[in-house]
Formats: sequence, C-alpha cells, structure tokens
Amino acid sequence: MQRIAVIVPAYNEEKSIAAVVATVKAQKLPDGYMADVVVVNDCSHDTTAQIASGLDCVLLNLAVNLGIGGAVQTGLIYALNNGYNYAVQMDGDGQHPASELPKLINALETENADIVIGSRFMLKEGFQSSFMRRVGINYFTKLIGALTGLSITDATSGYRLFGHKALELASNYYPDEYPEPEAIIYFKLNGLKIIETPVQMNERREGKSSIGTFASLYYMLKVTLAVLFTYIKCRNNSIINN
Repeated sequence: MQRIAVIVPAYNEEKSIAAVVATVKAQKLPDGYMADVVVVNDCSHDTTAQIASGLDCVLLNLAVNLGIGGAVQTGLIYALNNGYNYAVQMDGDGQHPASELPKLINALETENADIVIGSRFMLKEGFQSSFMRRVGINYFTKLIGALTGLSITDATSGYRLFGHKALELASNYYPDEYPEPEAIIYFKLNGLKIIETPVQMNERREGKSSIGTFASLYYMLKVTLAVLFTYIKCRNNSIINN
C-alpha cells in the first residue's frame, strides 16, 4: 500500500478546514493508495486548531507563524520521517478539490515524475484566478522557462504531489514565504523531474487570501529576487560538485 500524506497548511481557516479534511477522507483513490490528512496549523489566531483537533487528521501546531513555506516544509518533513511514500500539498481554503487527487497520482505513475503540479491553465476550466494574479503567473512561467527551459503553465499552483526524492530534498531546504515558483527552480536544478497535469480549482470558500491585490507587485519583486538567488546558488553548487 502506497501511503500519501495530504499536507494542509492552515492559517485562520476555521470556516473551511473541516470541509477540506472531510472531502479528502471521503475521496476514493486509485487502487493501492491510501491517504492521511496532516493539518499544519501555522499559529492561527482563530479556532482552526480547536476544530482540526476534533477531525480525522494529524494536527501539527506551530509555535510561531512560519508562513506558507515553513508550514509546508513542516508537513513534508513529517511525511518523510513517518514513512510516507508521497505527499500532497493542498490549500486549507477549499481551492484544491480532493476529487483531483487521482489525476495527480495517475500523472506521477504514468510519467515516473518526482513532482506533479496541478495546473488550472492547461485546459482553462474551473476558477482561473484574478487578472492581476494571472499576470503574475504568466510572468513567473516565462521567468522559470528562461532559467531552466522547463515549460510550466501554472508556476504558482500550490496543488502539488511530491515523490520520495522531493521529500528528501525538501527536508533540507524549502522556500519560506510564497515558495511555489522558487521551489520549482530548486527542485529542477537538483535533477528532479517536474510535470504538470490539468486540474480544476475552486474559489476559496472562506477567509482572506494571504496575497492582496495591492501587494501583487511587491510579491512579484520579492519572489523574483528569491528565484534568482536560488538559481545562482543551485548553479554554483552544481559547478562545484562537478
């Protein structure tokens, strides 16, 4: 039996976390796979922790707010240390339907990949995000392509399936504050096979997004610098090791 840890980073998601956990537990997976939900409570100020403690899930409570990247890495390390074969990152706000999990699993099996990214733009179905976010996604898609040659359509998607090699790498380093584009660079330059598969996403059920409209330009600048730093660091390490 292949064990999957579905990692749900949660910050003030009291209105949606129960539904997210319930849909994952109710979802039928391909034969030979089973999933546990791991909620990583990122020092929420609401009742997220109290609600999650009564659900059918593993609850990891962070003592301080680490941001999305720190919460995800905590979950990935838990998965690695507890013998899971794979891990899935899934948002705690309901944007990532559990019904799309089999697509991620099937893509990983078919393509023998290390990471599968769920893309909302390959088929352009379901929720497509706001205009400003689509501009940012397109920008990071082109930046990643220019740096690595990798063809990605949804560089900021947080709906991802990680294989064992990715779990091992992530336990050593994982970007902290808006990690998705930077993580692609990190994993790609460390030799992992990254693919996408089309998925549909929902609008968030409740709560507030961690990236507001007016913060988009700041976000793009900050993540661009992080991407370039990681690219240079990984390239230099590759040259030294060779």
